[in-house]
Amino acid sequence: MSNRIKNMERKILSDKYFTLSQVKFDYRLKIGEWVENTWEVLERGNAAAALLYNPKKRTVILVRQFRLPAYMNGVETGFLLEVPAGMLETDDSSAEEAMKRELLEETGYRIQKLTKIYDAFATPGGSTERFSCFIGEYIDDMKIEKGEGLDSENEDIEIIEMLFEDAIELMNSGGIIDAKTIMLLQYAQINKLV
Repeated sequence: MSNRIKNMERKILSDKYFTLSQVKFDYRLKIGEWVENTWEVLERGNAAAALLYNPKKRTVILVRQFRLPAYMNGVETGFLLEVPAGMLETDDSSAEEAMKRELLEETGYRIQKLTKIYDAFATPGGSTERFSCFIGEYIDDMKIEKGEGLDSENEDIEIIEMLFEDAIELMNSGGIIDAKTIMLLQYAQINKLV
């Protein structure tokens, strides 16, 4: 625990799908002075994301889906092109297991081996969400289900296989604006995976 925080009080403002809390706490500045702070924090759990790539075909698998917050913030259609991702559920034994489940649900690919690249915070100034990022190679024979998301969750996902160079071009031209997707595409580009 940090010796720069004390007297933390948490009040739940909303706990529908995510929990929105108001947190009051005393914080010691680097000059030694204590100040009182009040923050609102979105507690949404942790997530995982994965870039599937095929080095022989020089392709990646992305998904396109509607994102209401993106629509509310100016994305005309609300649809974003992203790497497959999802929230960790209570019965997932690990982020990797959760990601394999999400890959099957969203893309229809059963991926046996994922490599964890890093953990990152999505928006640490307002959310507790930490996401684990993975990469994994795929071949066509790994596609065992339709994918496209779960009907029970009203998911409406379009699976898109595209050339890696086209994905990089979309990223560079503003056609891909999802942070985790940009991070994973850049990782693949820097490390010459495709």
